[in-house]
Amino acid sequence: MKSMNDGGQALNRFAQFLLNIALALALSACAGHKDGAPSTLKSPGQIREVIPKAESRSASGNPSFYEVRGKRYYVLDDANGYRERGVASWYGKKFHGRPTASGEPYDMYAASAAHKTLPLPAYARVTNLENGRSIIVRINDRGPFVENRLIDLSYGAALQLDMIKNGTSFVEVKVITPRSPSRKPNNGTSRPTDEADALFVQVGAFGDHRNAALLRSMLLNAGVADVAIRKGHINGRPVYRVRIGPVTSVEEFDATVARVSELGVNDAYLATE
Repeated sequence: MKSMNDGGQALNRFAQFLLNIALALALSACAGHKDGAPSTLKSPGQIREVIPKAESRSASGNPSFYEVRGKRYYVLDDANGYRERGVASWYGKKFHGRPTASGEPYDMYAASAAHKTLPLPAYARVTNLENGRSIIVRINDRGPFVENRLIDLSYGAALQLDMIKNGTSFVEVKVITPRSPSRKPNNGTSRPTDEADALFVQVGAFGDHRNAALLRSMLLNAGVADVAIRKGHINGRPVYRVRIGPVTSVEEFDATVARVSELGVNDAYLATE
């Protein structure tokens, strides 16, 4: 006969199972295919600015973990200090008015976004690394569940970043907390800052140079070009990063990641100089 403790654990597992099902249903908005723009177009200046404010975690969309297409994602306990570079996509009219993972209706004209692991809601400044435009978004949804994609922006946010036509763009995502000052969005002018640094595909990082050299040789022998080892330091100790590139487009990034994945390197990501 099972103990009461065993029964409680079973109930907890069942509750997590139900949470995963509910979340998976809500995540259809970020299934990964390119979506369409609305019939009523807007200009970037018509997109409502988001002002970060202190909010409690959403009652839905924040399980400790969830699974989509056989892959498990762990929701971060704390968003403070999060900063990442990668590829952004966007979603629009197909899901306008439908519930997001947080339970709120999706508004394609709002400056919002979907992220796989940041707690909901969260605020972040998203900067288009290809033109310098930036916008603050409120993250209230989950996704995008497509390989090599970091964030899924609303139509309004993508419009502000001038990435509607291309559908994707290299971006930086930097979490903003309500207690830290934030600048106003850059509504169309490019900024000559380090955000325009060269971008690379990082395929490995090692404390031993010999391991980095072995990986580089393997890639070069397989026909992968422009593979270099760059020395850095973490907590005073040397680290040898193996990088490919620079890459100048999302298409080149995707192709490079797909190629090294075929060679058994499955944790490649976008990195800067």
